[in-house]
Amino acid sequence: MGLQEVAQSRVVHLPCAACRMLRRKCETSCLLAPYFPGDEVEKFAGVHKVFGASNVIKMIQMVEETRREDAVKAIVYEATARLRDPVYGSVGPIFHLQKMVEELKVQLESTRAQVLKSQEQRDQLLHHLHLLSPVNYDPVPFDGDGFALGDDDIMAYETIKFPVECDWII
Repeated sequence: MGLQEVAQSRVVHLPCAACRMLRRKCETSCLLAPYFPGDEVEKFAGVHKVFGASNVIKMIQMVEETRREDAVKAIVYEATARLRDPVYGSVGPIFHLQKMVEELKVQLESTRAQVLKSQEQRDQLLHHLHLLSPVNYDPVPFDGDGFALGDDDIMAYETIKFPVECDWII
């Protein structure tokens, strides 16, 4: 046996977080070792507390090898959520977000109704302003910012911006 072979035979396999926590020997074929490295004991502790080690192993075995990493991430996520909220787990935040969406829809409809009401009030105000204009003159559209009152008379005007502020009362 050469030096290299001796060195390889002395390489110690560090236990994964699961085997460390469960105080058992971590074999090189340990199913949990790739997903729970020895320095992530807290991650496995939460999963173990919620699901138990044997159930986690069973869940991982049920998934094809190419999808196991994603499955473990989902298990860790659900375990963390269950520790925060034992009743609803990861579904709690989803319900909360759905409720917020519904509340925002109601606010949006209310805002739309207010906009329509404001537009109706603006239209009524313009109608009343039109009724108060002198009867003898029928404004005719003209180029630019003005209108013709008749014959060759031109009156300039500024575009009305709402809400209109004025010191006179109708």
